[in-house]
Amino acid sequence: MNHEYPESWKNRSVSLGHDWLTGMRGGEKVLELLCEGFPDARIHTLVANPSAVSDTIRRHRIQPSWLNALPGVHKYYRFCLPLFPAALRTIPRPKGELLITTSHCAIKALRHGSSTRHLCYCFTPMRYAWTFHDEYLGQRSFKRAIARPVLSAMRKWDRRTAKRVDLFVAISHHVRRRIDIYYGRKAEVVYPPADTDFYTPSGTPREDFDLVVSALVPYKKVDLAVRAYTMARQSLKVVGVGTELRRLQSQAGPTVEFLGWQSDEAIRDLYRRCRQLIFPGEEDFGIVPVEAMACGTPVIAFDRGGVTETVVDRETGILFREQSEEALMGAARAGWSVPWDHDRIRRRADMFSIPQFIDGMNRCIEQVLASSPET
Repeated sequence: MNHEYPESWKNRSVSLGHDWLTGMRGGEKVLELLCEGFPDARIHTLVANPSAVSDTIRRHRIQPSWLNALPGVHKYYRFCLPLFPAALRTIPRPKGELLITTSHCAIKALRHGSSTRHLCYCFTPMRYAWTFHDEYLGQRSFKRAIARPVLSAMRKWDRRTAKRVDLFVAISHHVRRRIDIYYGRKAEVVYPPADTDFYTPSGTPREDFDLVVSALVPYKKVDLAVRAYTMARQSLKVVGVGTELRRLQSQAGPTVEFLGWQSDEAIRDLYRRCRQLIFPGEEDFGIVPVEAMACGTPVIAFDRGGVTETVVDRETGILFREQSEEALMGAARAGWSVPWDHDRIRRRADMFSIPQFIDGMNRCIEQVLASSPET
């Protein structure tokens, strides 16, 4: 990576915080840009597996909590949710003029000195405690009964510790509304970055298949697309791995192909060749639709969540209003007959580029440093 950062960042004394470092997903790609912009910053986290993250992140000094010493914790850390508050208390307080946390769970509760300003780039308020309960806990009554008091306590803790943040920055207006509802706090909005220099159109002829790129977990609703394309006997390629793979394979007919994990280069090639991207779930933002649009690919998506801020209905894709096989396939069929302006789709993606993200974050950094602490 070699991006341009504001000159003022070179003189900032900054610490970074991230929930956990166990892989390179969308949140880690945001952290990676901040690591590049603040090369001397220490990273505070609950659990760290340096071999699972990029060289850019790994080069920084990483300060994990005591949870990291538990045998095999990198495989089951999510089940340690009730221990997160205690673990955070043992992490040394970040030093410097600014703490930037990138959080969807607990790291925004990190304690810091009174002279340190805290900017939280919030992917969402704690997802496990506030939203998608059915998807995370399933329908088993005993599991939900055990989890209910734990999640109630975590919600109270999560709301209380939101006061440790001086400025929230949400990844979308969708998330900004959650921050207002759950924390009673206002937030700025800076959209996450897509690598629009890497994801580009190629002029490759489009082929007769649609595409899903997703983690194969329940809340992504990939099963909806699998059933719809199986029933319609239409070609669908699915990229991704996860706990739902076997169940999805059992539902799929011969026109649905599972490609497993694919490299960024292979995914870019699929974006360039497919007719359209299918995005059946509700996401806080949704980086995959932006990557696809950067390749000039139209997006067929459920009309809820962050995708409503990136996809322009009937211009860069089609939004369907009901999560049903009929609604999804109706939108997909409509998309096949649209004479899409692929250059226009690409221009829409440019609004969510890395330079746009850096500019937005710089504005928020200057704002929080010029303000008085929230607490």
